[in-house]
Amino acid sequence: MLVFLVYCNLCQYHRIVLCLYVFRPPMLSQKRNPDDGDGPSDGDNPDDKRRKFRFWSVIQDAPSLQSMQQLLEPLIRKVVREEVELALRKYITRVQRNDGNDGKEICSSGSRCLQLKFVTGMSLPVFTGARIEGRDGSNLTVALVDTISGEVVDTGPQSSAKVEIVVLEGDFEGGGDNYTVEEFKNNIVREREGKKPLLTGDTFVSLKYGIGMVGEISFTDNSSWTRCRRFRLGARIIDDNVGTRVLEAKTASFVVRDHRGELYKKHHPPSLGDEVWRLQKISKDGVYHKRLSQEKIETVQDFLTQLYVQPSRLRNIFGPGMSTKMWEATIEHAQTCVLDKKIYVYKPRDLEQKSGVVFNVVGQVMGLLSDYQLMLTTWLSPHTNTGKKSTLLTMKILL
Repeated sequence: MLVFLVYCNLCQYHRIVLCLYVFRPPMLSQKRNPDDGDGPSDGDNPDDKRRKFRFWSVIQDAPSLQSMQQLLEPLIRKVVREEVELALRKYITRVQRNDGNDGKEICSSGSRCLQLKFVTGMSLPVFTGARIEGRDGSNLTVALVDTISGEVVDTGPQSSAKVEIVVLEGDFEGGGDNYTVEEFKNNIVREREGKKPLLTGDTFVSLKYGIGMVGEISFTDNSSWTRCRRFRLGARIIDDNVGTRVLEAKTASFVVRDHRGELYKKHHPPSLGDEVWRLQKISKDGVYHKRLSQEKIETVQDFLTQLYVQPSRLRNIFGPGMSTKMWEATIEHAQTCVLDKKIYVYKPRDLEQKSGVVFNVVGQVMGLLSDYQLMLTTWLSPHTNTGKKSTLLTMKILL
């Protein structure tokens, strides 16, 4: 058996081809030929003669240089053809990406890599006809950033470019940030036939020092009819004179529901005047809502007042059907309500006017008034950790 190694180097692709040529030596007769002599001479080993005979037989039967060439040539041709095809495919793909980027490189040598990004996440859920906001209730913000340093780019022609806000397919991943302009365009969602534009309002933003505030925009249609039933928002620069291509921005995917669902939307945070079913785990016209209504607990303020004044009564209204986990979720949501800053003082008639109890608008005790001094108390409610000591803070006030 002979082993040949062929090393190919083509377009920086390396392959080592292992060629095996296996041949079978001719069978040797086990009987001695009379011409070989009567027997072994002194000092001659029969096994040594057999090995020598086999070795020279193999050498004589080995393929010539021409036969080796005939054997290896088809294999080498095949390897070369595969490597050339692979190199051509990569070259064609690179050319197509450059064409898809309108001849603009994403990151040209000696220049910065720029990308648009949504600075804040979106406030969810999203309903048709409702203003699209950031998580903190503010406007969505688009920024031009350097992908290497992560800093906002506030100089250069790109920092004052015009940006368009578009709707994208929810399943458009784009291989992370590796997609062409054409791929981005192909994933833009248009309105259904006979419908209004899918996104209405101020869909164009002008960057100023690399930052732009998105104005009033809203959806006119839900996302249930699309291929993945979800949308994304995208942002792209539409100016042609910015030179290097700026990578487009896209948000996480989200569902757009019909505005009818907003009627049942929970408020975060709730307000004192909100109906009580705006709280978590209390459905509108559900069992818990009806029980609370029967006990004259109609608003979030009513709910909080009962929570701080008669917590055990409030818990009994819900009954054993509400688990401890649901109860805590409802309480936690209710306590995020922004309260009125007014405070009230209760002074019993049989005590001096310089003493009393201070509480807020929902009946939560804030402290005690004693001898013209207010002792602010961080009370622990019965529905939370009751085993801990209360903290007293003394504060002198002028009356």
